[in-house]
Amino acid sequence: MTSSGRSYLDWNATAPVRAEVVEAVSRAMQLSGNPSSVHAEGRAARAAIERAREQVGALVGAPARMVVFTSGGSEANAFALTPSLSLGDKLPTTRLLMSATEHACVREGHRFSKVSVASIPVSPDGVIDLDALQAALATSPPGERTLVSVHLANNETGVIQPVAEIGLICRQSGALLHVDAVQAAGKIEIDMSTLGADVLTLSAHKLGGPKGVGAVVFGSGRIEVRERLIRGGGQEKGVRAGTENVAGIVGFGVAAEAAQAEIAAEGHRQSALRDRLERDLLALSPETELFGQEVPRLPNTSCFATPQVKAENALIFLDLAGVSVSSGSACSSGKVRASHVLAAMGVPVELASGALRISLGRGTSAADIDAFLAAYTRVLVALTDRKAEAAA
Repeated sequence: MTSSGRSYLDWNATAPVRAEVVEAVSRAMQLSGNPSSVHAEGRAARAAIERAREQVGALVGAPARMVVFTSGGSEANAFALTPSLSLGDKLPTTRLLMSATEHACVREGHRFSKVSVASIPVSPDGVIDLDALQAALATSPPGERTLVSVHLANNETGVIQPVAEIGLICRQSGALLHVDAVQAAGKIEIDMSTLGADVLTLSAHKLGGPKGVGAVVFGSGRIEVRERLIRGGGQEKGVRAGTENVAGIVGFGVAAEAAQAEIAAEGHRQSALRDRLERDLLALSPETELFGQEVPRLPNTSCFATPQVKAENALIFLDLAGVSVSSGSACSSGKVRASHVLAAMGVPVELASGALRISLGRGTSAADIDAFLAAYTRVLVALTDRKAEAAA
């Protein structure tokens, strides 16, 4: 539990900033130089950035020189998802294929024309249909290249995609592969070469770093983006203009290193807590449906729905009880909207409207799970009482 006595179970939305990150950011904010300056103060700021670049690259098995810092995961995805992404040749990238469950910043933030974009269906468990992907790639016009975008793990369900298989399919088809690893980084081991990713995107705040910092990681020196998203000076080796956010980048690096060190232990601990939560939840309410439970998931994520329980009502009740969770639906400006992820998985609208997501983190304890189960029990009791009153 937090110091306020609340149980924070919404780590996929954002992870509380690590104490070591706060300390590192505070020190970095005292670096007075511009990292592009050649004097001593500038060189100190540059050295701090380059150290962070090494730390972030190590998190995904990439050399530091392949890491470009951005203002966050959304910018990183917008940067990468462009027809100007190439292998340094003249073959045009004319089409974007993405899974039907991609994050909104991929679905809406890419730089392709609408007629050049197609969605690949997923199974009822939320796994991309590899046969459909192969069929779509087989229709690529000769002399043109396709970009495939897929998240390593879904933010709502935690379902992990078979990205290594997707990477092989892309290589055999001559397509490029973008992997949105924002939700997976720091929770499972990631190696870009194993995944076959040409470009991968990250966000600091999902693993205990500062908000407002992200990264694009290239799979090789051949990959380039001809049309820059932000133009201006020659920062980030000319790839992304703008004076770097030194303190935020330093915090990202510290968070990446800390997350990498604890992946195995925390993954085991959190999956045990998650599994216990789901067992007790089903014992409490056998009609509750768990989404994606039959396929690999992030160890910290559970997405479920109980028939006749509305997410907006449950969220308010749980919040008042001191438990912070989120809806399985995408939230924007505090509004709960229908989940395109669950819709793509074929979940009926009525059931999907009650979807809740619980996501655990390094600070989650058994007491937090107990607090949720106790509060959710009261949600179910309240619903039963209302049904009885309505039937009277």
